[in-house]
Amino acid sequence: MTDQVELVAVGISLAYLLFIARLVRRGQLREKYAMLWMAVGGAVVVMSLSRGPMDAVARALGIKYGPSILFLLAIMFLMAVVAHLSWELSRLEERTRKLAEELALMRPLKPDRPIDAEPAATDVDALLDTWVDPPVIPR
Repeated sequence: MTDQVELVAVGISLAYLLFIARLVRRGQLREKYAMLWMAVGGAVVVMSLSRGPMDAVARALGIKYGPSILFLLAIMFLMAVVAHLSWELSRLEERTRKLAEELALMRPLKPDRPIDAEPAATDVDALLDTWVDPPVIPR
């Protein structure tokens, strides 16, 4: 029975590695993240084939059921991934805000509208009319 479980685990892990490779080839996953997920897939293949070392590590940590170390490691890894992605999101939000501010400063006012004539804050259409559309660059 355990041989069948190991074979299924290895098969799923190899399918996962092929899926990651396909995402990279299509350009849907950046290389810096692909290396991380490929390492995870490789680690899962190794852990699927070698239950003895996993049980030894679990016993050394005082865990009675060996495979439960996988859940501990998976939870710790996912917490690290979430922290990293939150950091990336915060960094990108800050960059987006700065770019929006720079773009707003670069757009000139329309020449037919006096500079000191400010539209009401609730008049969105009048506010949008004060900006000149950016030029369209043909590709």
